[in-house]
Amino acid sequence: MNIPATHTFLSRFLLVPIFIGCGSVSSFAFAETGPSTAVSQTASDQIEFDAAVVEYDSNTETVTATGNVIVSRDGYTLRAANIIWDRKSGRVFAEGAIRAIGPEGDVAYGDKIELTDALKDGVIDNLLVVLADESRLAAKRGGRKDGIYTLDYAAYTACKVLDAEGCPKKPSWEVKAVKVVYDPSKKRVVYKGARIELFGLPVIPLPFLSHPVDAKAGSGFLVPGIGFSRNNGAELEQSYYWRLSENRDATAAITAFSGAAPLGRLNFRTLEKNGAIDLSAYGTYSNRINTGGTSTPVGADVFRGYLEGAGKFQLDPNWSISASGRYASDRTFLRRYDISRDDRLRSTFAAERIGDNSYFSLAGWAVQTLRVSDRQGLTPIALPELDYRLRLDAPIVGGTIQLQANSLAISRTEGQDTQRAFSSAKWDLRKITALGQELTLTALARGDVYHSDENASTLTAIYRGDSGWQHRAIFATAADIKWPFVGKAFGGTQILTPRVQMVAAPSISNLNIPNEDSRAVDLEDSNLFALNRFPGYDRFEDDLRITYGFDWALRKSDFSADINLGQSYRLSDRGSIFPDGTGLSDKASDIVGRSEFRFKDLVKLTHRFRLDKDNLLIRRNEVDATIGSRGTYVQAGYLKLNRNIGPTLEDLTDREEIRLAGRVRVARFWSVFGSTIVDLTDTAEDPTSISDGFDPIRHRLGIAYDDDCLSLSLAWRRDYQPVGDSQRGNSFLFRLAFRNLGV
Repeated sequence: MNIPATHTFLSRFLLVPIFIGCGSVSSFAFAETGPSTAVSQTASDQIEFDAAVVEYDSNTETVTATGNVIVSRDGYTLRAANIIWDRKSGRVFAEGAIRAIGPEGDVAYGDKIELTDALKDGVIDNLLVVLADESRLAAKRGGRKDGIYTLDYAAYTACKVLDAEGCPKKPSWEVKAVKVVYDPSKKRVVYKGARIELFGLPVIPLPFLSHPVDAKAGSGFLVPGIGFSRNNGAELEQSYYWRLSENRDATAAITAFSGAAPLGRLNFRTLEKNGAIDLSAYGTYSNRINTGGTSTPVGADVFRGYLEGAGKFQLDPNWSISASGRYASDRTFLRRYDISRDDRLRSTFAAERIGDNSYFSLAGWAVQTLRVSDRQGLTPIALPELDYRLRLDAPIVGGTIQLQANSLAISRTEGQDTQRAFSSAKWDLRKITALGQELTLTALARGDVYHSDENASTLTAIYRGDSGWQHRAIFATAADIKWPFVGKAFGGTQILTPRVQMVAAPSISNLNIPNEDSRAVDLEDSNLFALNRFPGYDRFEDDLRITYGFDWALRKSDFSADINLGQSYRLSDRGSIFPDGTGLSDKASDIVGRSEFRFKDLVKLTHRFRLDKDNLLIRRNEVDATIGSRGTYVQAGYLKLNRNIGPTLEDLTDREEIRLAGRVRVARFWSVFGSTIVDLTDTAEDPTSISDGFDPIRHRLGIAYDDDCLSLSLAWRRDYQPVGDSQRGNSFLFRLAFRNLGV
């Protein structure tokens, strides 16, 4: 029913004659008419009633509604067991199962409520406000004026207060404050005299706390970060977040240390219609250890910092541009402040066009070395790098043809400069024979032009090439055949696929060409059947060879296995250009393979290996295993490279290491985690190593709590390898993250 919410001085004249003789009815519909002093009313001036019983007392001018009462006006709705509307004072009183809903979706519950007949101003006893994101505000007494809630001695939590069985539970955290103000239109909660309680214990005072209550972030202070490191001592980080607009934000942070000068950090992000940008800057003025050979004295106060940024824009469905940059003021800044453990920083840019059958790229990159023993002048700068590819259907013979044009200019401030250009055409034809064999035919023709100077500055002789202009022509053909056999085995389906490949390429001039991108060569299962087993373009494998092997797979409902094994054999007596120890230097290659096993979602085991062809010694042994569920698991990784490669090839040094990590859930929300990396390399594997064969790199151990609204962890980490002023020792990190309060 609709009852007009008239002004007080009109209510006597308009409602008294209507209610004379009326008792109790289940519903009413009134139309307001009156003398010339009456004003017309729009729908927004109406109070809508829905109730089992509505009674009107004409003497006191009160409306009493009982039984699942619903009253609404201007987007505000009030539900209660009983509601009394005093039209003289314009007050609405409600009791029993009260539920007041605002236009922004906030819901207030209480035992008793007193409102104006506009339904947005009033006072509520035992107030509970459920916000749009299902977080809660509670107080013994609170008020709402112009739609804004003000609560005294209130509590807020984003945690669920009911468990999976619907029983009440204590929230893991809540904010308690002397005063709380919540504005539904701004969707923001502001506190005065606030503190955070964890598991009922007050732990963090936050006198200026405020936060948003919806999915959109809002400006404000984030929860502080606490830690301890061997390099800088105790540390406390305080961040402030700015929501600049719907698509832009920024975060500024200051980290104070007990053993070093403060560190500042600024991050800016923007999401535009066609792309995004992310920029970060770090800076401090502190002591450092001189590792770069400059004139800066050891221990002097200097500015130290780090810049990084990345962005990409999609200009249209085909064209895009992207860039990323990283630069550090010195070689140990990132490690000392635990920002990154990378030992090389790469900056890039690219403009790309990707079509249905074509690709174009204009790119460039530069590298900053952070390795203490490396010379920055020997690191390469690639500018520009051009690559164009076009795929066409081959006429007459069928298949596809890929045309490619590529050029690259590499320069160094103190080392060898190399320029390269080539063009190529590659034809591929894939057929399925009548017997079910998969036959692939390939033909490649390529012409290269090189120019280089200052070649003697390259320390490794086989990488230098000859100075001046060089050129070469490359031709290669290949035939690859697979023959899968399918059958039942072990309660599942097995697939056995023998494979044979023949590759022929005339002798090619390789060693007089500079080698910039084909250095880290090693025979693996991933490149066994490649047309060229060298990575990159500067080296190409020539002569005649045959490669053979097989793939075997087993598929069951809860188990799968994949195994492959293979070897190649050169049919030429010419010496190989592959370095000794790569598995490809002799006529018969080493044997390589991979096996992978999965059991449900509980076990995944991958093993890669290379066996010496002469004595079956393991030259490469790599194992990665994950066992367990999401809450409790163990991860293990082991790598041993025993290739007997001399120390002159820095890109192919041998090593051995083991990596372990795990997490054990000890209770519903509590878990213990840890990880370790140990260098097992000794002088037998790397003559330049000074390790004794068991050299820990890093250990980590911690305990964590995670539920629907709280994440906290305490972790201990020990670093064993000092680099510059990044010292070996212990670090402790405490992380605390609250839902809706930032991290």
